[in-house]
Amino acid sequence: MNSKSLFALLLATVVLSACVARNQAPVAALNDDDDAACQANGVKVGSPEYVACRKDRDVQRSAAIARADRRQRNLGEYMLNHPERP
Repeated sequence: MNSKSLFALLLATVVLSACVARNQAPVAALNDDDDAACQANGVKVGSPEYVACRKDRDVQRSAAIARADRRQRNLGEYMLNHPERP
C-alpha cells in the first residue's frame, strides 16, 4: 500500500467515525434526559416503576415522532394537491 492510499483510508475512517459519533450524541442525550426524569420522581434504577417510567417516555417520544411525520406527510400532500398556493 502506498502512502496516498493509506492516507485516503485514514481520512475515510475519520470521516465515518465522526458521522457515527454525531448520530449517537442525540440518542445519548435523550437517554440521560429520560433517566433524570424518571429518577426525579424518587424511583430507583431497575425497579418496576423505573422500567414503567422509561417505557412511558419511549411511548411518548414515539407518538411525538409519529405526529411530526404525519404533519410533514400531510404538508407534502397539500403542497402537491394545491400547486397554486406557495
